[in-house]
Parts: sequence; C-alpha cells; structure tokens
Amino acid sequence: MSGFSATFDRLLAELEKMPGIGRKTAQRLAFHLLRVSEPEVQALAVAMVDCRRNIRACSRCFSITEQDPCGICADPRRDDSLLCVVEQPSDVLAFERSGEYRGRYHVLDGVISPLEGIGPEDLRIRELLERLRDGTVREVILGTNPDLEGEATCMYLSKLIKPLGVRVTRIARGLPVGGDLEYADQVTLARALEGRRDV
Repeated sequence: MSGFSATFDRLLAELEKMPGIGRKTAQRLAFHLLRVSEPEVQALAVAMVDCRRNIRACSRCFSITEQDPCGICADPRRDDSLLCVVEQPSDVLAFERSGEYRGRYHVLDGVISPLEGIGPEDLRIRELLERLRDGTVREVILGTNPDLEGEATCMYLSKLIKPLGVRVTRIARGLPVGGDLEYADQVTLARALEGRRDV
C-alpha cells in the first residue's frame, strides 16, 4: 500500500506484475504517468492495447508480427540456407540490431528447463525439424542464451539436427554467461555471430 489512494495502489500493483519491475521502479513509472499530459498517457494505453490485439506469432519463424509471414520471413534478400534458433522474439530483435546476420530465424518460445517443468515437447522443436526437412537450410546457428538451460537446449537440438546432415554451430562466447541476449550490445553480438563454432 502506498498510502496515497486505492487508484494509485492499483496502478502500482499492475506495474509490478511486469518482468523486471520492482516496487521502486513501479513507483517511478506511476509518478511519471501522473506528471505527463493526459494525451500522452492515453497514447501509451492505446499503444499497449493495439499491441496486444494486433501482434501475433509468425507462422514460419514464430517471432512477433502484425502480418503473416513476418517481414524477415517475407524478405527475399535473406539467406534461406542459414537458420538462427533463438529462445524468444526479443532475441531476434537483438540479432537484428547487430546488423551482421542476414539469414532466417526460428523462435523456440523458451528453453528446456526441468525445474520449471519445461520439456522439449513444450518448445517449437517439431516445427524446427519440419523446416529442415526440405534441405534448404545448410547451417543452423544455435543462438540461445549462454546459461545452463540454453546450453542444455543446444546440446539437445544438436543431437536431433546433426543426423539430418545440417551443419550445427553455436554462437561464440562473446556474451557473458548467465546474461540475456536482449541486453547485449551490438558489437558483442556481432562478434559472437562471427565467432560461432561447430557443436
């Protein structure tokens, strides 16, 4: 309870539900919303509702999009022989910021995590293997986070993909162990892509 009002407390409670937002950050955001003009707050609210209503998963790569297929999947200039497998759509944005990668993507929607009850059947692995069947993809780049779950997922995927005759590489260790791709700088991501290796 903030002690200000029930309305303010309700706003704090909603803000705190967001990932990475604790009590103090929620308070800063709430006070910011009180300081800006009502049209600015309404614009934020409309953008949030529009985002929730209009954005969905691409039927090919499973990243986020308003059109299906997404802009990356529909771009004929992308290299169909390269497929970068990532955990979340936010990782696609991180690789795109690097400006170094011109292939396609596949979003798993998570990683194998027995402690959280997430197994291979909960990820988009079946769809990944289906994409590899026609022989277009020559290299799969495993771009999961360099943490325990990301590494376990890479090992699992490597064992499934290698028998298909597709080269499997892992992004280089330019990223901090336990870090998230979403927060990596452009140079680090670019070097990680350049230094990828066979798994």
